[in-house]
Amino acid sequence: MAEVTDVTFANEVLTADLPVLVGFTADWCPPCRQIAPVLSAIAAEESDRIKVVQLDVNSSPATTAAYGVLAMPTLMIFRAGEPVASMVGARPKRRLLQEIDDAL
Repeated sequence: MAEVTDVTFANEVLTADLPVLVGFTADWCPPCRQIAPVLSAIAAEESDRIKVVQLDVNSSPATTAAYGVLAMPTLMIFRAGEPVASMVGARPKRRLLQEIDDAL
């Protein structure tokens, strides 16, 4: 799963051809560590319809603040440069896939 930063966010997320699921995470966050394997699996299995990236909120505070992220993990789906869905907290893979389907 790719990582993005304040510097690379616009190029990797906002101008992407596919919808992008951004995981706003932190190293100190247990639920973030819990959902990391789920995000990696979705990144590999759904690469033809959605791009999955991770953003560390501690090293990228500008992007985190710009999108009003206050809790981790926050998962946002961007389509055509705009956020179209936001989910807070770890969740099972099946539920996350359903939420992705609903947003796309």
